[in-house]
Amino acid sequence: MKIAFLGLGTMGLPMAANLLRAGYVVSGWNRSPAPVQRLAALGAQAAVTPAAAVADADVLISMLADDAATLATVLDAGVLAALKPGAIHVNMATISVALAARLEALHLARGVAYVAAPVLGRVNVAEAGQLNILVAGPEQALIAVQPLLDVLGQRTWRMGERPEQANAAKLAMNFMIASAIGTLSEAVALVQGHGLEKAGFIELATSTAFATPVYKGYGQAIADDQFEPAGFKLALGLKDVRLALEAGEQGNVPLSLASALRDLHLDSLAHGEGHLDWAALSRACARRAGQL
Repeated sequence: MKIAFLGLGTMGLPMAANLLRAGYVVSGWNRSPAPVQRLAALGAQAAVTPAAAVADADVLISMLADDAATLATVLDAGVLAALKPGAIHVNMATISVALAARLEALHLARGVAYVAAPVLGRVNVAEAGQLNILVAGPEQALIAVQPLLDVLGQRTWRMGERPEQANAAKLAMNFMIASAIGTLSEAVALVQGHGLEKAGFIELATSTAFATPVYKGYGQAIADDQFEPAGFKLALGLKDVRLALEAGEQGNVPLSLASALRDLHLDSLAHGEGHLDWAALSRACARRAGQL
């Protein structure tokens, strides 16, 4: 099975490397050349263009930044046109539900199966091959790519037959993560407003009622004021909150909390914090409380 991997960023590079280690033939492409060279050093075939990467590929895996990057690569750069009939495209990026539905139709017209498979997990989880993968698409395509997903993740969660269903689930999960960060950030500002140290409060919260990975991970970053290097950039968090709002509008689902979270993110971006880790949302809450 020949695999093309497009998008060798923070998440994509370790994922492609894991496929190589599992013995698969991988051709890689990235907008900037350095990650391609790193993957080639592990035994991958380096592609100069996205279309060249997918030539004769049985499976295309893409892990691109957003809707715009996906459109530019898959459509404008000729990737879909270059895929052979019968190939399978597994899109593991977090994109809008609208684009997922559009891509499904375009791939169907080309005789290419389209599978949405966005992931849950940070870079260290990707490196360990322990991602949780949310998938939706045609049954036969899902069966065919399951061995690849088993290399990349600890569990594959079936979300339905329509690819956009997996993207809706991923956006809902990221909305919940944003809500957890926002809640913890405001709670920290509250106790600090009454003279308590945030580190002790966060230890209390994450050792008792909120002893979960999201609260523990982001809580530790907030307690330590450690927002660089970013495991997941705050600006990308805003992107996902906006996509959740867009999906809500398309499904006639009000998301009032997401609207408040969008404004909190905008506060952070207005203060030049978009490049920081998502936990830096706590700075916006502290700022609003006059604590910064």
